[in-house]
Amino acid sequence: MAKFFIDRENLKDDYVEIDKDNANHIINALRCKIGEEIEISIGDGYDYICKISKIEQGKVIADIVDCFGNESEPKTKITLYQGLPKSEKMELIIQKCVELGIDTIVPVVTDRTIVKLSGKEEKKVARWNKISESASKQSRRGKIPKVESPITFKEAILKAKENNMNIIPYEKEEKTNIKSIIKDFKGDKIGVFIGPEGGFSEKEIELAKENSVIPITLGRRILRTETAGFVTTNILLYELEE
Repeated sequence: MAKFFIDRENLKDDYVEIDKDNANHIINALRCKIGEEIEISIGDGYDYICKISKIEQGKVIADIVDCFGNESEPKTKITLYQGLPKSEKMELIIQKCVELGIDTIVPVVTDRTIVKLSGKEEKKVARWNKISESASKQSRRGKIPKVESPITFKEAILKAKENNMNIIPYEKEEKTNIKSIIKDFKGDKIGVFIGPEGGFSEKEIELAKENSVIPITLGRRILRTETAGFVTTNILLYELEE
């Protein structure tokens, strides 16, 4: 059954209105017919099973036949502060982290960031959020994780203070791992800092430590930036039994 996210105002008392890209996908790509069922979410923690009752030009009306709580969302909200990588690696990072259960993704400009977004930032962020939406549908998430606009490393460190704990995988850290720090974790918000190609500078690591961001090891092998984020997310959710 295909799943779609719609705006809150399109959810009525006993039916939903589906328009724009979602309606086009239902009508032209899936070629759904009246009477077929689809799954709808507005990102409020509930899923709605709806039966298509009317198909118009650019709009689909579907009656709500069932509603139930979505159980795919982790209780712990993980925010990924991702150092901007080159090429299309960011798209892969977003896709896989959303599938795994990330809550928010914050692109970060670091000392070793190579990619330049000058004049392209708005379009890039819009595309990244489209990728997040697509991954959310595929993995049957209860929400679409937001990909925020890029910020500096210092701004990310300050922003991360709202979390209960923040970690930063660091190749020079040999003892502290995720399992050792998560066993006593109390809270519901964790921040994960991942560097771009080349990792974080020593100055950035020191700034992180000064602001209670915990350096951790991911093992004996050095992971690529496009791998480290979803490996860390996966280990965290596993250790949290989510």
